[in-house]
Amino acid sequence: MKKNRDKKEYWASFIQRWSGVALALFLPFHFMVLSLILQGPEVLDGFLYWADAPLIKFAEAGLVGLLAIHLLGGVRLLIIEFFAWKEWQGYLISAAATGAAATGCLFLLRAL
Repeated sequence: MKKNRDKKEYWASFIQRWSGVALALFLPFHFMVLSLILQGPEVLDGFLYWADAPLIKFAEAGLVGLLAIHLLGGVRLLIIEFFAWKEWQGYLISAAATGAAATGCLFLLRAL
């Protein structure tokens, strides 16, 4: 008998949950950047100049990938919940992972 940690479903759920935690941890920084608008255009322009660095763009692509993972993982769970497609879980996991990776890569290509 396999341990739960050997199953794709366990890891898909694990990644979906931790991507949500990472997104929640990012929110205060997002609000901080939004508050720069209130401090004037010079302050915001300085931040945007800093954010134009390739390393920051790569991190943004990772953030978009996390958002896609969380979104598509949630859609996978909704499909399983409402349509009882438990036997399709492997395909749904693969589709969610592929969609998230493609979204992150497309964002990175567009950002650079």
